[in-house]
Amino acid sequence: MKKLIILLSLFLSTVVFSVEPKFNDNFKQTKKEFNTSSPGKIEVLELFWYGCIHCYSMDPYLNKWANTLPDDVVFKRVPAIPRKSWVPGAKAYYALETLGLEGKLHEKLFDAIHKNKELDPNNENAIINWITLNGKLDAKEVKSAFNSFSIDSKLKKSYKIFKDAGATGVPTIIIDGNYMTSSTMAGGEQNAIDITNYIIKNIRNDRKKSK
Repeated sequence: MKKLIILLSLFLSTVVFSVEPKFNDNFKQTKKEFNTSSPGKIEVLELFWYGCIHCYSMDPYLNKWANTLPDDVVFKRVPAIPRKSWVPGAKAYYALETLGLEGKLHEKLFDAIHKNKELDPNNENAIINWITLNGKLDAKEVKSAFNSFSIDSKLKKSYKIFKDAGATGVPTIIIDGNYMTSSTMAGGEQNAIDITNYIIKNIRNDRKKSK
């Protein structure tokens, strides 16, 4: 751990950033270091909530960035659950995954909440109706996805990740189960992406040197 932090500090002199990455300022360690679910890869997680306007603003940056990732980096979204009122939004994301509609409706769901102002992210029945209509599905199928055992298991994992990371808000980006940053910490959406790339590069270099 100390070795990686030293490498991060040394790397500062060779890279120009709009905001200079500083440990415990623009990024910091997670409260607990936890195992990722992508062995051999550098895993990046975004903790988000559909009702969060800052997550809505961050989403286009992450979409663009995710389309350019190298083979050794994996990006996953994790709906945050710091409180019960966020559960409907978390279930919505996992239901979209289960139904194979995440790619088609994720951005549209964000738009429905923040751009069109037509959907309450805390109203589970309203979200189910929206997915049913926009996914052109049977309501029973959507309700079944929302209440499946697999989603219940994912919700528990989401809650644990938020708690173990020591996150205090969203969007929060967690890099390799060990470091985290955010648009707030970094001073903007693109800065958060730049700092994430900065940490990824140093993790990659550290792994090469340890072989």
